[in-house]
Amino acid sequence: MFDKILIANRGEIALRILRAAKELGIATVAVHSTADSEAMHVKLADESVCIGPPAARDSYLNIPSLLAACEITGADAVHPGYGFLSENARFAEILGEHNIAFIGPRPEHIRIMGDKIEAKRTAVRLGIPCVPGSPGAVSDDAEALRIGAEIGYPVLVKAAAGGGGRGMKVAHTAEELPGAISTAKAEAKAAFGDDAVYLEKYLQKPRHIEIQVLADGQGRAIHLGERDCSLQRRHQKIWEEGPSPALNAEQREEIGGIVARAMAELRYIGVGTVEFLYEDGRFYFIEMNTRIQVEHPVTEMITGIDLVNEQIKIAAGSPLTIAQEDVRITGAAIECRVNAEHARTFTPSPGRIAYYHPPGGLGVRVDSAVYQGYVIPPFYDSLVGKLIVHGRSRTEALMRLRRALDEFIVDGVETTLPLFRTLVRNTDIQNGQYDIHWLEEFLAAEAKDEK
Repeated sequence: MFDKILIANRGEIALRILRAAKELGIATVAVHSTADSEAMHVKLADESVCIGPPAARDSYLNIPSLLAACEITGADAVHPGYGFLSENARFAEILGEHNIAFIGPRPEHIRIMGDKIEAKRTAVRLGIPCVPGSPGAVSDDAEALRIGAEIGYPVLVKAAAGGGGRGMKVAHTAEELPGAISTAKAEAKAAFGDDAVYLEKYLQKPRHIEIQVLADGQGRAIHLGERDCSLQRRHQKIWEEGPSPALNAEQREEIGGIVARAMAELRYIGVGTVEFLYEDGRFYFIEMNTRIQVEHPVTEMITGIDLVNEQIKIAAGSPLTIAQEDVRITGAAIECRVNAEHARTFTPSPGRIAYYHPPGGLGVRVDSAVYQGYVIPPFYDSLVGKLIVHGRSRTEALMRLRRALDEFIVDGVETTLPLFRTLVRNTDIQNGQYDIHWLEEFLAAEAKDEK
């Protein structure tokens, strides 16, 4: 096992990793920018190192500073959390060159899954169902028009190196396709430094279903069920739940088995999430995230398995000790991402938290690193915390979520709590009748009604 883990992140995920490490008896090192000197994980870690000024590029993305922090403290492992350097293959390689363990996948797997085109090729080879589309980046408009005619309109133009909805455009007709490609390429170049784009069939009303996997790099892999992340705004998830109200046990085992076998064949190591669009009973691979997910507590609540704990043990060389038959999906869990944003305009609202009262009670979990008097800085994401509830049934989970949201108080900054209080009372949400477009359509309708 590791002696000391450096946590190369901030906020609630840094605190989450710190807690897992402490429960394993491992010493922790917190790194922080000057803006995060009063952060909770900094206060609770065994050691802390300031790695730079507020800008992420000068601190949390500064690899030389992180290496220096490892050397100063004697850390023998780094946990990257999510975001920042968590899916940076070169960072993982550099750590290895300095005999420091990267708590995550092998660099080659990060690279494969970080390139959307190569990820799709790999998924096809491993037998994972994919969305019909171009086999690779499209070279010109003529090729794109030929492929568009083959797979049928509408088609989705996607950046090969993309994420977060950037470099993504829909063409409903052949006439719209050249313009969509031009715009997507420009966005992709600006955001990722790579203007390669590819085409996929655009699904009309899909759900976003993701499968959580755990693998030890020695040919053993299991799945831990699915999460439904269909409630999104601008391709950003805000509400996740598991199991999905759209799937039955047979569908869950079928797609979960396919993914677990693929990860075993790939000799993947650690935690990972394989994401699909799901429509009319069929799954279509879209990408794989080679890190711990923001929404991992949903899976922990319904399986009782500590994903970060398992991630650390596997990275330290322990074989996977959980068999597929040991995994039991119990009840239902829902997570709401509470952000310091206006609940309707989503304008960021950094500032000092004047009063903070998180909810509690049976089946309620709040993953947050804020406290009363804490100042949410304007330099990073606006996450206040994640409210996760668990119930014996989805109905019980929804009622528990309603109660917990009514208890949750954050004063001094705007938050998205009012939005969730509305959503949990919505009939479509209560019936599980929603897709990836539902939330934006709902918000647009509400905005229209207010005029």
